[in-house]
Amino acid sequence: MIRKRDNGLEIFIQLNIIKQIKNMELELESILLPGIEEKRPLVIAGPCSAETEEQVMDTARQLSAKGMKIFRAGIWKPRTKPGGFEGVGVEGLSWLKEVKKETGMYVSTEVATAKHVYECLKAGIDILWVGARTTANPFAVQEIADALKGVDIPVLVKNPVNPDLELWIGALERINNAGLKRLGAIHRGFSSYDKKLYRNLPQWHIPIELRRRIPNLPIICDPSHIGGKRELVAPLCQQAMDLGFNGLIIESHCNPDCAWSDAAQQVTPDVLDYILNLLVIRKDTQSTENLSELRKQIDECDNNLIQELAKRMRVAREIGTYKKEHDMTILQTGRYNEILEKRGSQGALCGMDSEFIKKVFEAIHEESVRQQMEIINK
Repeated sequence: MIRKRDNGLEIFIQLNIIKQIKNMELELESILLPGIEEKRPLVIAGPCSAETEEQVMDTARQLSAKGMKIFRAGIWKPRTKPGGFEGVGVEGLSWLKEVKKETGMYVSTEVATAKHVYECLKAGIDILWVGARTTANPFAVQEIADALKGVDIPVLVKNPVNPDLELWIGALERINNAGLKRLGAIHRGFSSYDKKLYRNLPQWHIPIELRRRIPNLPIICDPSHIGGKRELVAPLCQQAMDLGFNGLIIESHCNPDCAWSDAAQQVTPDVLDYILNLLVIRKDTQSTENLSELRKQIDECDNNLIQELAKRMRVAREIGTYKKEHDMTILQTGRYNEILEKRGSQGALCGMDSEFIKKVFEAIHEESVRQQMEIINK
């Protein structure tokens, strides 16, 4: 039984706990295949698209010589507009089989339909992934899940094109419900109309929340699609490692400038090897008593923040009562703008980004308005 108090804090906490428990029910097993070391980062590399047999084999041989164990190549390529290269189709699967035979590498590709799944299983593909456009469509994900019933194969699920964590988790749940336990997530960033530095905005807080919700789910970063430019691949790989990601899926082509798709974001096997050798892999476990003490301070600060927020909401409800008694509207635009500007400036003086502070107070104001609306509509 959930008891709702006026400040709404308890119901929020209880619902959040229920949500966590529900999402932690995924039955998961390791995605590592025989011969793959259990260390960070797990690396999956290869061209965006399988273009020709020569291109696939040349890239695979170079990657294998650099010690890569898992090869990737798109066989079917969903394009934003018609007329672009949409993949070689089933013919390319025979090239992946040859990669596996000659180099001993595991091979992986993207699937978007049940037919893709059947063709990949028939060709002996080792790892499948579900693309961002497909993840955004529950009907398509369910079709793939149904096609995979009774199959034991690692399946990686990219985040949907839009920043919707529940949709991402829902896709993982659909495949897990079909009996597949070797699941992982791929973070490839989120599409945005307003293009700036990145092709797809990282919005790191979303995969971080996914990790909090499903702690034992491996998360792999796709720096190629996040960056959209090869010069951004290295720093994005390091960011992913600093955030504790389990692996990287990177587009590598024997001749990137001549690639038939996504040429700007692909790197040569030599450059990829250089990037990986420069990575700093930090420990993700506590190693000192000092860190423990600092975390206790963080916990204390968080507890104080929650208490102060609860106090602020009590005052906001009193204001709501006053507005109701005097027939005033809830939203006072002038006051709201004043709060945002003042708090943003205060935050900057304290060494914080003013836009960050504004976002915090936008969220606080939204909750204050919600609570005042409850009072006025009683």
